[in-house]
Amino acid sequence: MAKSRRNTRKPANQAEQKEPAKEPAKTPKKRNTRKKSAPAPKPEPPKEPVKEPKKEAPKEALKKEAVLTTPEEKPVVILDQSVAILIDGNNIEMSLHSVSGKKGAMINFDKLVPALLMNRALSRLIYFREGKSISQKLAERLQKLFHGSVVPCYKSADIPLTIKAVQVASKVDTIIILSGDADYVELVRHLKHDGIRVEIAAFPETTADVLRSESDFFFPISVDYSFVLK
Repeated sequence: MAKSRRNTRKPANQAEQKEPAKEPAKTPKKRNTRKKSAPAPKPEPPKEPVKEPKKEAPKEALKKEAVLTTPEEKPVVILDQSVAILIDGNNIEMSLHSVSGKKGAMINFDKLVPALLMNRALSRLIYFREGKSISQKLAERLQKLFHGSVVPCYKSADIPLTIKAVQVASKVDTIIILSGDADYVELVRHLKHDGIRVEIAAFPETTADVLRSESDFFFPISVDYSFVLK
């Protein structure tokens, strides 16, 4: 008998159980390790600086600082004026004797002339005097210090002085008349009309008010500008 072939097939119940298909391993999602940046803080409004109360410095300290920081500078002024001084010798001498009460008193021109000029240039100085008894020492003194001259007058000095003032008016800026006599009022008005500055220097006690008011400037002479001959 022919050998029966063995049924090599496995029974259905014994069929090879197929292994379930393995699902591919899920790769774990990478966690975002980056830390979420915190939201930028809102800029705070600028704080106003606290104003400290000012300490008041003592007045003496302020004065010192003012001197150190802002020194006062005196303005430089150039006085470009020429001056003529015309002297009525008789009027000035009589006024001095009346005010001082001393017959031997004389005007100290060494002191008076610089005070009259006030840093201006002296163009000429003329001393008019009536009579022949003119002090030679005075004439020499005026010539030596101021290149001045003494002019003897036949009578009063008002006419010669007036003529000389009109002659020199075009050569100077200012004319100073040493006299308090009201006879010079018309001369003062005439000179001012021509643009000349006119000043009067005399003793206030013996000066006419009209002459004083007509002048551009009045210089009061006192006994401090005199000396007594011994």
